[in-house]
Amino acid sequence: MLLLQRGMPEQLELQQLVETSNGRLEDVERAEETSTIIKTPRCKPCPYLGLLLATLSSLFFSLCSVIVKWLVDVHPMELAACRFVGVLLPAVPIVLWRKEKPFPKGRRIMLLLRSFVGTTGLMLSFYAFRHMPLADASVVVFSVPVFVAIFARLFLKEPCGLFNAVSVCLTLVGVVLITRPPLLFGHSVPALASIPDQDELNSDVWGAVAAFSATLFGANAYVLLRALKGLHFSVIMANFGSFALIQTLLVTWALGALCIPRCGMDRILVVALALFSFGGQILLTLSLQLEQAGPVAIARSADIVFAFIWQVLFFQEVPNRYSIGGAVLVTSSVVLTGLRKWALALPESSSVKRTLGILAR
Repeated sequence: MLLLQRGMPEQLELQQLVETSNGRLEDVERAEETSTIIKTPRCKPCPYLGLLLATLSSLFFSLCSVIVKWLVDVHPMELAACRFVGVLLPAVPIVLWRKEKPFPKGRRIMLLLRSFVGTTGLMLSFYAFRHMPLADASVVVFSVPVFVAIFARLFLKEPCGLFNAVSVCLTLVGVVLITRPPLLFGHSVPALASIPDQDELNSDVWGAVAAFSATLFGANAYVLLRALKGLHFSVIMANFGSFALIQTLLVTWALGALCIPRCGMDRILVVALALFSFGGQILLTLSLQLEQAGPVAIARSADIVFAFIWQVLFFQEVPNRYSIGGAVLVTSSVVLTGLRKWALALPESSSVKRTLGILAR
């Protein structure tokens, strides 16, 4: 091959160039095609591009939750099926292009379990978006990373120290402030929104139960993803999207809610839901390729900010002081968890790691 015929210094120079620009050594064929770049200076990528893409993905996903809450004539389970179309579409071409095995032996049970847990969690979160104030539901569902430490300790035997315990406690306090169960607050403080209709109030309570259950399912989905390390993300996403699409369609059919949206605007919004899901998934994947998981998790906290904006702008629901206080606690826990992940991933000589101090221990 051409690469092997070149001198050793030039080969090492080419290898260093490819590793620097892409973070890993590409195939020899690509290295040959780009060998002429050795003499051409390369433009440096934007250092904050990964964080920007993660924030944009949060914007797209928050718009998905707005559509779910807005389309009151379409069942949330049917909307979940549309959401999973956006998961499946980008994954299938990547699997075909990389010639990956779509259902590898030895991982099939874990893939099915991860798909079931992830699908159930998202279905519950869509139910919560429909039956809770948008910002409250988003905050509870977004607390998933904090609870991952508990299940990682139980199932993967990963260490769970004082920091994780404090984060979980802060998150639980925040969730209690948001849901405001009458058992703790009495009847002098309104549970969730101040809704005079008892049926709507009961619906909000079940929405809160669904949101917290979605958090627990989502945390287990993250743990299963860790157990599937070594598989390309496209294989996991293709299995997830396929299984989820079948599960949501079956559940929607069993509930008697499987139908085509009636009016033109509803159909347009359903298509927009799939497109926003598609765009958000692609942007999130790209951000994780450009940036570490910790900073991406921090940038994803913008989802909560967007949810509060959309709640006031589209639904005229002004959050009370309990919701705002709970959101601050949960967001702080998520941000601190992201900072800790980032700090632990940095080399010992990093000045940023020394600045973060106790989070890096």
